[in-house]
Amino acid sequence: MSEELSRESRLANRHRALGSDLEDWNGMGVAWSYNSNPEDEHDAIREAAGLFDVSALKKVHIRGKDAEDVVDHIMTRNMREIYTGKSAYGPVLNDDGMICDDAIIANNGDEWFMVYGTGESYERLEESTVGKNVDIEFDDDIHDLSLQGPKSVDFLNAHTPINLLSLQYFHQQETEIFGHKCLLSRTGYSGERGYEIFVGADGVTDVWDSILDLGKEEGIVPCSFSALDKVRIEAALLFYGYDMTTENTPWEVGLGWAVSRKKGDFRGKEKVFASEGKEKINFISLNVDYDEALEGGELITINGETVGVVNCPVWSHRMNMSLALGHIEPRHSAKGTKVRISSDTVDTTAVITELPIYDPQKTRPHA
Repeated sequence: MSEELSRESRLANRHRALGSDLEDWNGMGVAWSYNSNPEDEHDAIREAAGLFDVSALKKVHIRGKDAEDVVDHIMTRNMREIYTGKSAYGPVLNDDGMICDDAIIANNGDEWFMVYGTGESYERLEESTVGKNVDIEFDDDIHDLSLQGPKSVDFLNAHTPINLLSLQYFHQQETEIFGHKCLLSRTGYSGERGYEIFVGADGVTDVWDSILDLGKEEGIVPCSFSALDKVRIEAALLFYGYDMTTENTPWEVGLGWAVSRKKGDFRGKEKVFASEGKEKINFISLNVDYDEALEGGELITINGETVGVVNCPVWSHRMNMSLALGHIEPRHSAKGTKVRISSDTVDTTAVITELPIYDPQKTRPHA
């Protein structure tokens, strides 16, 4: 592991044993690849279930009398509508109304629990606490395991005392799994029905081993970030730093639905609403005429004019497509538009597809 990494998953040795070199993401060594074929992992997620260690996501407890005020200020969603046992996803804005991160915040009754990636959520959270009766605690002891796929519900339901079948999408409940206290959340990043298990460092290895040992006959396998990239691009799920940055407004990347028009003040409110209708780009999915994944960064052109850029490409063996997520000028963003993709090594064509191209009605995660 790189000496620059300041965070470590308790599962690091498990990942090494599976062939990972523990590449850096968000200050932690994560399994970008294993000795296994990521296409087999991809199949498992879509047909059975795949287990990810996503503990590199950062976790923060928000407690105190003014905690609701703080989370409502940092998020574009109306967090006062998020009752105990429910969570919400949305963008975090800076003072200019631009996206500086995205996060999920859960209402656990006695606290709010925030999970985010590589952006500025913590810095903005600290700013929102000024003058408030609130305490925030970064917690790297909590690990985050994500079991994604159609068999995840029945498998986990057999090993936890709660009725998991009744847990709705974007809801969470404190419970136990394999005898370890955890927060079990019906969330994920795969386009499938799935669950995140937030469990302490002392219990995470046993939970990881138990899921893989007992789930082996069901086809449950450990999955790398390479496989995660495949499924999330098929499902057109945004990755902060690539599909959205501080150069983008929520309107540009399909997150306008997550900006509440009914709530009170929140960071960037005036400027984000002033930017509506002034989008410079739109977020798109591309079916590329190519027999492997692009590299990313290729220009999107029409009649020789540069109109966009490829952000995140992947080869989907299940769809037999070279797919990519990108940005394009709004006037060219209609589904079915034919474009040219070019770089120093590639010159080919592509078609703007339905967004997402996999399960466009999003029936599987909501099942």
